[in-house]
Amino acid sequence: QVQLVESGGGLVQAGGSLRLSCVASRNCNSMGWYRQAPGKQRELVALISSSGRTTYVDSVKGRFGISRDNAKNTVYLQMNSLKPEDTAVYYCWAFPAGTTAYWGQGTQVTVSS
Repeated sequence: QVQLVESGGGLVQAGGSLRLSCVASRNCNSMGWYRQAPGKQRELVALISSSGRTTYVDSVKGRFGISRDNAKNTVYLQMNSLKPEDTAVYYCWAFPAGTTAYWGQGTQVTVSS
């Protein structure tokens, strides 16, 4: 079992920045962030492997940066140049080796125009 605790969401104006954090109760191979906007399906935002390899959805490339601190079992999502279309609930995701994936409770990010 893995518990994920997210923080850092909030309300920001377009062009602003936010940083999301997610602390896992134990080390996980892959970690990342998904988001779900009202009326839309949950989508991948960014993933990072234990070695630091990253993957991003095209819509956030060049604006968002995912990183992790393995000593703290923490993954971060730095979000810059935010747009109203980035408004969503952001979910932390973690995949410990050889087990199922886990989700955080979600944190709301709202970008006003």
